[in-house]
Amino acid sequence: MTDTTAEASVDTSRRTWIAITCGVGAVGGVAVAVPFVSTFTPSERARAAGAPVQVDLSSIQPGEKLTVEWRGKPVWIVRRTKEQLDALKTLDASLADPNSVRTAYPTPDYAKNGWRSIKPEYFVGVGICTHLGCSPSEKFQTGPQPSLPDDWKGGFFCPCHGSTFDMAGRVYKDKPAPDNLEVPPHMYLSDTVLLIGEDKKA
Repeated sequence: MTDTTAEASVDTSRRTWIAITCGVGAVGGVAVAVPFVSTFTPSERARAAGAPVQVDLSSIQPGEKLTVEWRGKPVWIVRRTKEQLDALKTLDASLADPNSVRTAYPTPDYAKNGWRSIKPEYFVGVGICTHLGCSPSEKFQTGPQPSLPDDWKGGFFCPCHGSTFDMAGRVYKDKPAPDNLEVPPHMYLSDTVLLIGEDKKA
């Protein structure tokens, strides 16, 4: 009788310790697993880096350029003047790819036109030279200037190796850059709000 009671007491104690040990082990396993699983979840910064960028255009005056960052790249929004748009029509013979048919940096269908954009007034382009990844400088002033032709109509100049682009980001002939400046996916949410990174409505 006494032996049976003692054995029952030992079994109960043993079961209690086993249960506690298993519980602690399970909690420890979860504690280890949570940080491990969290490493597969993209950070807020990583998600933001690839997210579309919304831009208010209302403050950009004709002849001005605004730069924003999308996916780690500088994206230029240029509000072109009537004179700049008129000049684009005269440059085809001087350009390497006036109709944006080259495929190294494919141009969206809605930008395969003389101004390479949805709205003629606004040029939206990635500000990285297609040669070696330098960032060209804006050269909107027309006429003779150092390193530019005397009949310069305005555009962009890459000082690294001398590539020149017009106000639509089209590269001139016989330059190191193999392609026009990239046009990112973009669309208009309203007359003054641009979304870079999506073109579902374009």
